[in-house]
Amino acid sequence: MSESLKWVKAKASGGSGGNCVEVGSTAAGAVAGIRDSKSPERGHLAVTPQRFAVFLAGVKHGEYDLGRLEAAGHV
Repeated sequence: MSESLKWVKAKASGGSGGNCVEVGSTAAGAVAGIRDSKSPERGHLAVTPQRFAVFLAGVKHGEYDLGRLEAAGHV
């Protein structure tokens, strides 16, 4: 399935390497995968468009910020 996905990095990741996540989408544009751009050979997480939307909303609202997770005792 990974071969049939079109993978893109976030514009904010720039071209300097670093910690980058790629999102794979189907030909119809539905999000179907998330992977580490530095190690694409390690595979990807398969997600539904609905789950990705929930995850993305959480990222935008800071739910996964390291300081917030540390304060909550999750890290």
